[in-house]
Amino acid sequence: MGDESDDQKIKSQLHIEVVIVEQPINDDHTITKLQSEIVIKRSLSLTPILKRLHAGYFRVTLSLCGQALLWKTLRESPPSDAHPIRRLFLQFPFTAFALLWSIALFTLALLSLLYILRCLLHLQRVKSEFLHNVGVNYLFAPLISWLLLLQSSPFIAPESTYYCVLWWVFVVPVIILDVKIYGQWFTKGKRLVSVAANPTSQMSVIGNFVAASAAAQMGWRETAICMFSLGMAHYLVLFVTLYQRLAGSASNNLPAMLRPVFFLYIAAPSVASLAWDAISGTFDNGAKMLFFLSLFLFTSLVSRPTLFRKAMRKFSLAWWAYSFPLTVLALASAEYAQEVNGGVARVMMLVFLVLSVLVALALMAFTAFNINVLLLDSDPKPSSDGGGQGGGDLDSTSPSVSS
Repeated sequence: MGDESDDQKIKSQLHIEVVIVEQPINDDHTITKLQSEIVIKRSLSLTPILKRLHAGYFRVTLSLCGQALLWKTLRESPPSDAHPIRRLFLQFPFTAFALLWSIALFTLALLSLLYILRCLLHLQRVKSEFLHNVGVNYLFAPLISWLLLLQSSPFIAPESTYYCVLWWVFVVPVIILDVKIYGQWFTKGKRLVSVAANPTSQMSVIGNFVAASAAAQMGWRETAICMFSLGMAHYLVLFVTLYQRLAGSASNNLPAMLRPVFFLYIAAPSVASLAWDAISGTFDNGAKMLFFLSLFLFTSLVSRPTLFRKAMRKFSLAWWAYSFPLTVLALASAEYAQEVNGGVARVMMLVFLVLSVLVALALMAFTAFNINVLLLDSDPKPSSDGGGQGGGDLDSTSPSVSS
């Protein structure tokens, strides 16, 4: 009995402890391999791209499609009295133009597909973009790009049924957005024009002018005049409002990094002059007045380089805002030189042609060397004081001012 009690005491005092020691991994190769696999998985996933993608990325396609239209216009057979500069472009092979058009088509189709996926998978972000007083303006950008690409197409004639069908496909959303934006301006809704107007608001009127130009190519004169009058009426309202720069307006809250969007001041009258040229069939006095207005605005901007100094310190997607306005200004100068056929007009045409092509090539090079910035670009937002009607604060993926 005594032995048994001693055994029980010994057992009660015995404790078995199992200690598991986790030895840290010191294999650098294993850690590097794991990190590489994580990076690869993240890079293959479309989710980060779709979250950051916004309609402002279509400013790249605006430039490419505008360049395609410029080269097609210059390659068209000129009349017998055409100046030598336009005849020079006839020497360029058709293959080069077809390649440029194909690159623009591929880029636009890829961005459009990604944005459709964004609409399906991240609808809330698209809604925030639509409700933002600035982000909504660049919803016109993909539609404008498709219309420019349609006009520059070497394979679809304006008289064909395909041209007509595609025109309606791209113009109907433009009209819907017009009703949304212009209707709110007219009824003093959520987006009061005196407060919400900013340089990107001109994208809406540019959409109307491009649609009018495409309609005029099909011979739909009445439809073209309708779209042109709609765009011109609201352009006059915008131009006066932006010129006044009312206190508390969105124009006064524009970040320095996004000041390249001021070049949209050049684009609107230039596209309007091209649209009226297509409607009237000649670069008459109305088209010339709009062209001269764009020249004045261009001179006003380039004479103040310090305005863009901060924006040029680091590459940004906003740099693409320079290309499209210069391209349409070069187009307008080409039509003006064709009509006037004078020495000064030819010099202006040559200067703007060279400038637009060089800027486009430079932006392509900068983008290629900074592709990581392009994929991860997130535009800064202006202050929402007074200008964020109905939109609230957007997440970092939504643009504030996207050119």
